[in-house]
Parts: sequence; structure tokens; C-alpha cells
Amino acid sequence: MQSVKVSGEVRENLGKKSSKVTRREGLVPAVLYGAGDPIHFTIKALDVRPLVYTPEFKLAELSVGGQTIKAIVKDYQFHPVTDALRHIDFLALQDGHPIKVQVPVVFEGTSPGVRSGGKLQVAVRRIKIKTTPENLVDKLVLDISELQLGSAIRVRDIKPNEGVEIMNPAGQPVASVEVPRALRSAATAEKKAAEAGGAAAPAAEAAE
Repeated sequence: MQSVKVSGEVRENLGKKSSKVTRREGLVPAVLYGAGDPIHFTIKALDVRPLVYTPEFKLAELSVGGQTIKAIVKDYQFHPVTDALRHIDFLALQDGHPIKVQVPVVFEGTSPGVRSGGKLQVAVRRIKIKTTPENLVDKLVLDISELQLGSAIRVRDIKPNEGVEIMNPAGQPVASVEVPRALRSAATAEKKAAEAGGAAAPAAEAAE
């Protein structure tokens, strides 16, 4: 599993005024939970870009207050206008302590429906799981090698690793293969032609 090293400086002054000063200096206020008392610190926005601006799930190796702690990103906030990162929360990982995270779904195999001209429509890109740090995974794999035209594959079709519990509803669709308009039109025309041919046969027999 990939991890990103992040260095932080402990914040002595807290509050809105201090946070404004911190942001003016180009830093981001952050809090680490789960390692005793919450640790308030500042980090460089550039250092956490690989954790925030990515579809992948990664761990953080936080160096703050003279210690290095493995953690996950728990929450973050952006400025409503500039989209600048304003705050980020981390959760320290402790063996045996369950955590809930969202990890990406990776598709494996080739769908027969796609090979037939269909388009793969992805409804869910991340799945919520409950597990412990020692069983933590950075993705879930979903086999689509039997996904046909007009069919869907659901959360229940994901085979999780041992020690990993999937929290999403089992019946929730994850991906489907959409039948293109051209194929639908061709199928409709073929059906009409077959029906017309079937109707013409009895008429011809009656004429005889």
C-alpha cells in the first residue's frame, strides 16, 4: 500500500484568528485524532496533494511533535470559492482498532457486453469498508468478465479480503453495460422485420 510522508509543525495557538494567519502563510491547519489527545499542527498544502487530489487510497506517515505516526485522511474542507484546502483531519492507525474508510473499485477482466459494442457505465467508484489496520486494503477488485449487454454487476459480487467488511448495500449497482442507441435501433428493426415476416406467411398460405 502506498504511503505519503508529511511533516507538520505543532500549533501552539488555536482559534479562528490563528487559523487565518496560518492560511495567509500558505499553510493548512490540521488535527490528528486517535493517538491520545488530539494533536493540532500545520502542514504545507503541497505535501498533502497526493493524499487529497487522487482517486487512490493512500496512507499518511505523519512526522509531527517528534514522532512518526501512520494515519489515514479522515476529513478535509475546501474554500467554497477558491477550492483551496482549508483544513484536514487525520486518524491515527492502531492495530486491532476497527476503522471505516472508502477505497476505490478496480475492474478486472473484459466485459463481453463491451466487446459487443456496449458502453461500461460506472455507478460507484469507491466502496466503504470496515476493517482493522492490519487487514487494510487500498482497493477492491470486481471481475466484469461475465458482464453482458444490458446487465449490471452489484456490490454483492465483490469478493472482499479476509477481515474486510463491505458497508454498502449488497444490491447497489456498481457498473452496468449500456446498450448503444445504434444497437437498440438495429434490434428493434430486426424484431419488426421478423414480426412482419411471420404475419406475411399466413397471408400467403391463405391466398393459395
